[in-house]
Amino acid sequence: MTNRSSRRTLMGAALALPALRAANAQDNWPTRPVRFLIPFPPGQATDTILRVLADELSGKWPQRVVVENRAGGAGVVGTEAGARSAPDGYTIVASTSGTNGINPSVIPNLPYDAERDFNYITTVFTVPLMIVAHPSFAPKDVPALLAAAKADPGGINYGSGGPGTSQHMSAELFCSRAGVRLTHVPYRGSGPAMADLIAGNIPMMFDSVASALPHVRSGRIKALGVTSAARAPQLPEVPAIAETLPGYEAIGWAGLCVPAGTPEPIVVRINADVTALLRDPAFAARMLQLGGTPSPQTPAEANAFVRSEIAKWREVARSANVRLGG
Repeated sequence: MTNRSSRRTLMGAALALPALRAANAQDNWPTRPVRFLIPFPPGQATDTILRVLADELSGKWPQRVVVENRAGGAGVVGTEAGARSAPDGYTIVASTSGTNGINPSVIPNLPYDAERDFNYITTVFTVPLMIVAHPSFAPKDVPALLAAAKADPGGINYGSGGPGTSQHMSAELFCSRAGVRLTHVPYRGSGPAMADLIAGNIPMMFDSVASALPHVRSGRIKALGVTSAARAPQLPEVPAIAETLPGYEAIGWAGLCVPAGTPEPIVVRINADVTALLRDPAFAARMLQLGGTPSPQTPAEANAFVRSEIAKWREVARSANVRLGG
């Protein structure tokens, strides 16, 4: 072998070494703890259920999954931090109906692009919302509510956790589809709104099944309808709004995504391990107890789902003129 050919061989090996190291890193992933970045404070449904998932993955993977809550700005602070993280598989971001479905349409100058900055792994769970009302509120179901709203346009108040939240947007979609007008009373969080509902200070509100369910079961409020396309497994006796308004659907959801550019083998690995858990009957039953319905998807399905959610809420925000500062 000539000196020239020897140098070529050495140069070729040197050039191939980084690619080989990258391939080995992907094959051996994870070699250090993995961060679950949740853009909300502890205690919310997304945090509660994803912590359970993190514990299960910690037992399945050779490294622990560490949950980090980065709250603020309707989830914007944590989601932006996730978008700016290294695309190496060691930061997995909680994607939600608010941060990744609604925020792109209601927050001007959003510091992340929900479609371009992330690769979506799967939806983890869905949770329907409910129309809930004070026991003294005359309508007992959705048809009666529609009749009352048509008889008194704008005369019925409803509470929500704040402008641009899933509760608010679900109500705006309801009004748009039904051709009625309700008056929005925004609160700083669904907790204060629920307190006022129980006290009878507002007649009704849209809230998640997970948070409203205990109050419905105690009789302090009543449920008129759920926002999912079908009845919720936690309250099979409560009709879906779609039974009165065909095609209506507005679900809360949370899933997992990674920064765009994360190696595909890592995305496939996370998806396979997470969806295997979501299909496990014992894990699925535990999730139902916490108020969520498992919703495993392929990455292609997850990315298509988020795009469809953004398009749906963009139209609702436009028609209802919902715009937040930021």
